Amino acid sequence: MAATPRFRKDAVAATDADPHLDPARDSASADRKHPVDETLPPLRMFTSGLQHVAAMYAGVVAPPMILGPAVGLTPKETAFLMGASLFTAGLATLLQTLGFWRIGARLPFVNGVSFAGVTPMVAIGKDRGHDGIAVIFGAIIVAGLLGFLLAPYFCKLVRFFPPVVTGTVITLIGVSLLPVAFNWSQGGNATADDYGSTTNITMAAVTLVIVLALRKLLRGFLQQIAILLGLVVGTLIAIPVGITDFGAIKGADLVGFPTPFHFGAPQFEVAAIVSMCIVMLVCMTESTADMLALGRIVDRPADERTIEGGLRADTLGSAISPLFNGFMCSAFAQNIGLVAMTKVRSRFVVAAGGGILIVLGLVPVAASVIALVPLPVLGGAGIVLFGSVAASGIQTLATAALEKGENALIVAAAVGIGLIPIAAPDFYHAFPKDALVVLDSGISTGCVVAIVLNLAFNHLGRKPDPDPSPQEQSPAAAAPVAAH
Repeated sequence: MAATPRFRKDAVAATDADPHLDPARDSASADRKHPVDETLPPLRMFTSGLQHVAAMYAGVVAPPMILGPAVGLTPKETAFLMGASLFTAGLATLLQTLGFWRIGARLPFVNGVSFAGVTPMVAIGKDRGHDGIAVIFGAIIVAGLLGFLLAPYFCKLVRFFPPVVTGTVITLIGVSLLPVAFNWSQGGNATADDYGSTTNITMAAVTLVIVLALRKLLRGFLQQIAILLGLVVGTLIAIPVGITDFGAIKGADLVGFPTPFHFGAPQFEVAAIVSMCIVMLVCMTESTADMLALGRIVDRPADERTIEGGLRADTLGSAISPLFNGFMCSAFAQNIGLVAMTKVRSRFVVAAGGGILIVLGLVPVAASVIALVPLPVLGGAGIVLFGSVAASGIQTLATAALEKGENALIVAAAVGIGLIPIAAPDFYHAFPKDALVVLDSGISTGCVVAIVLNLAFNHLGRKPDPDPSPQEQSPAAAAPVAAH
């Protein structure tokens, strides 16, 4: 059930406050759907949804590509895990966008395999084969169910996310993703001979220029799918250059279903469960920040109920995923950048993307077509996507009254600490592995620091402002962003 657009209440209140407003015009405004709840023509729905899939595809298949060989799976079994991850990402995305009961944020919110769990999952299942996968799946099921029960309480943290915190976290989300784009631009595999070659970096630069040129020259719908068009053009250019791999299509099956518990019944080990529960808390923190960021971008600020529904979808999707051989699901921040750039705010577009992901999981040969996009091409487009997220965070910070009190200091400390895992990846190498689940995430550490410092400087021991501004009254107050 779609949430009631907020501006309907505002329209009624405005009519009561000003009798000179046109009642007919006000009625029309009240009946108009919020852009988040609008549906688009079928072709626009499909192509815009496909654009979201193209932006997040590499992020979905990367964790199983890493985990499969680490636990001792064969290449064919690893490919099966990749298809299952696409399928479960589609299910989780539908839970978020369409939802039911009080489950789902009902925002254009993409879900997929969380990269935060890769390191602990490798540690849990290393060289244990099918038993290792079964233990990982058992731990994810327990962590998902625990997160589902915690969602109604965890969502209340929204009161600790005023603009000075949300702006910092949104900026960190974008900045943290940029190294991913840089890695893709170099080829994605640091052990490959051509990693960082002039060919790869040139292709990334060409794709970046193509995307920018299309955004400048095109209008209307074509401008909205400039990323997708840029990926297509970049891939076509990459074919004669020789960096497009057609091997995935040759070895792909026509049809395949992620057989439930393909690797055996889930197994439950205490140490593994504790590790994945910590990962779940990290994912919930990041998803909360992502929902606040997306709410600002689509002009429907995320309140406690929205965040509760989003966290329930995250955690339920994670608990269900192991049934179909998938992993823990969380928000994909790169798609927030796509929403900000294209200004297509419809959640049904992202739901269409979720449907495409399910099809890709069921038809491996179709998934291999998406995989044709070379990583350098994806990296060139990713620079724009992830940079858009950071730009939205900077715009939010512009409304955070940095000249007031110690707000600038809060941002400085949170951003500085949040950048440690990016600027110095081995900074925490001497810490326990379990602690690295949190410390290696700049988004999580920066978020915690921003919340704690905001409480210390702006709340503890300070009398309330006798005349607070609307933004200070509500942490969910809307701020101007790039996409409206």
